[in-house]
Amino acid sequence: MIRVAIIGAGMAGLACARRLAQAGVQPVLFDKGRAAGGRVSTRRSDGLQFDHGAQYVTAQGPGFAAVLRELAATGDAAAWLEGSGRARVVGTPDMATLGKAMASGLDVRQGFHVSAIRPADGGWQVLAGDAGLRAARVVITVPAPQVAGLLGAEHPWAARLGAVRMDPCLTLMAGIAAPAPFVTRAAPDDALAWIAQDSAKPGRPTAEVVTWVAQAGPTFSAAHVDDEPAALVARMLPMLCERLGVTSDRVRHATAHRWRYAQVAAPLGVPFLRDAGGSLYLGGDWCLGRRVEDAWTSGTAMADDLLSHALLAQLR
Repeated sequence: MIRVAIIGAGMAGLACARRLAQAGVQPVLFDKGRAAGGRVSTRRSDGLQFDHGAQYVTAQGPGFAAVLRELAATGDAAAWLEGSGRARVVGTPDMATLGKAMASGLDVRQGFHVSAIRPADGGWQVLAGDAGLRAARVVITVPAPQVAGLLGAEHPWAARLGAVRMDPCLTLMAGIAAPAPFVTRAAPDDALAWIAQDSAKPGRPTAEVVTWVAQAGPTFSAAHVDDEPAALVARMLPMLCERLGVTSDRVRHATAHRWRYAQVAAPLGVPFLRDAGGSLYLGGDWCLGRRVEDAWTSGTAMADDLLSHALLAQLR
């Protein structure tokens, strides 16, 4: 029997696990991906690297600010001075490092695709394919639209989450052999709402080409989220070249990624949900907003609530 099982090793799941571990509780995190961090991630291809999810993190509250200072002190994060004057922080040598550092010392089991969570003998049955495990308490941190698939469409939370909206985001990654006209370009109403010179971030490896990440706005992303990556490259790369003022013959690499649940457009409005028995929790960035800090806040709040409503002896 696992005392606390956390579904999802993104920022909310990691924050929850870290707070529990600090109190002497050893949770087990299950994640379908290959690395911890969720959308705080990095893609490598053809010898190049791209932060194709969250571009940077910022802190508004003292708690998350302390986490970022700790990561900076260990060399896992650094300030990105890209000209906006804002305090933006990135992982070094890539954004995925933030998740790796936060997962250090935790029991994270990757490649574990949870298909259902059902009540069982005073606890919970966590199903993954033909396998299953028992857990006394479960913390779910998957995107809101995926909750009904885990708990069942008849679960009361499924209806409550109907008001939550998460927009998709399409990301283009390109290596271009041409001088960079800018470091970042934010244009919320443009089809390419964000363009960043990824290789300009601190700690990035030197390369013969400039690496760029371009992320589409919500309207374009919603219209083309079902397109295959090759089709997305065909649509987005000419737009990127036009905005950079370069010709297509300067492109050395291009690929695309589809984030189906990327941007929180309508949050739940509370940090988390908890069942009456205090054994099932549900949270994530979608509870509070679109910032990485919102995911951390939700995960930390779930851990604090769990610790305050359960005897530590039962959790250890």
